[in-house]
Amino acid sequence: MTDHADAPHRTGRTLVTTNHDVIRRWAEQRGAHPATMPGSRYKGRMGVLRFDFPGYGGAVLQPVDWDEWLSTFDDRQLRFRYQDGGRTNFFRLERAARDDW
Repeated sequence: MTDHADAPHRTGRTLVTTNHDVIRRWAEQRGAHPATMPGSRYKGRMGVLRFDFPGYGGAVLQPVDWDEWLSTFDDRQLRFRYQDGGRTNFFRLERAARDDW
C-alpha cells in the first residue's frame, strides 16, 4: 500500500493512509475528536471507531483518547480513506485485507 500523505497537494483527492500523524492532523483540522459508540465495547475492547465532529450530533458518541483509538485502528489492521483539502469530513475505515491498495 502506498501512503499518499506526502504526495504533491491537489485539493479534493481521495487518499488512503495508516499514518497516525496524518489521521490525527486531518481530524484536528476539522475540530474532530476520537470517539466510539456507547455500548459497543466487547470484553473491554473498544467497538465502533468514530470521530466526533463539532455540530454533527456527537452527543450520542463517547469520547476516547487518541492512544486507544489508534491502538484499536492498528489492532484491526484498518486503513483510513479520506479526502484532503476543503472542509469535507468524508472518511471511511477499511480493512487492509484488500489487494487494491
